[in-house]
Amino acid sequence: MNLPNKLTVLRICLIPFMMFFYFADFIPYGIGKILALIFFIVAAFTDLLDGKIARSRNLVTNFGKFLDPIADKILTSTVFFLIIADGTIPNPWGAIIVTIIIAREFMVSALRLLAANRGVVLAADIWGKAKTMVQMIALPMAILLSFFNTPSLSLNDTFVLVFEIITFVMLGIATVLTVVSGVNYLVKNKDCLKEDKKAGKKENIEE
Repeated sequence: MNLPNKLTVLRICLIPFMMFFYFADFIPYGIGKILALIFFIVAAFTDLLDGKIARSRNLVTNFGKFLDPIADKILTSTVFFLIIADGTIPNPWGAIIVTIIIAREFMVSALRLLAANRGVVLAADIWGKAKTMVQMIALPMAILLSFFNTPSLSLNDTFVLVFEIITFVMLGIATVLTVVSGVNYLVKNKDCLKEDKKAGKKENIEE
């Protein structure tokens, strides 16, 4: 296994530790949340690093192309579930946001699978990259907001409120970009949803 793939596997391995410390209320002063944030930042950094190394050293493999997007989706989805579970994002908004984001990821993954069957690779466009960038800003902010809401901390209420508003705005922008990028993928690659007439004729002949 080459270095980029090892980094991708490491990203997945860091997720359980992030989850553990996020809910480690037995650690005083909300330090568990800070540790969870550190694990998230390290995991997100491996996402930037593995692709860069793979391209620069010509180490792109089918295993990496398969696992890398899965690791990304697991990481971001896990954080969304964490911040919903402890009420950092109040329901029903949390459930709505997560449903939209996960539905988009399923749709794009299915679209990429259909495109791959036709020998086409769907690269991330500007909207998809913008969505990912905003998510990678909003999610650590949400973890930090959960830390700020730790009962044992005595933080300025105005500061926490302002940070909360900014975090919710960023999450809202991430959700809007999720919808826009999903629709854009679908419109740009609608041909992937059409029946392959040549394949259909081949199947009829074989039958």
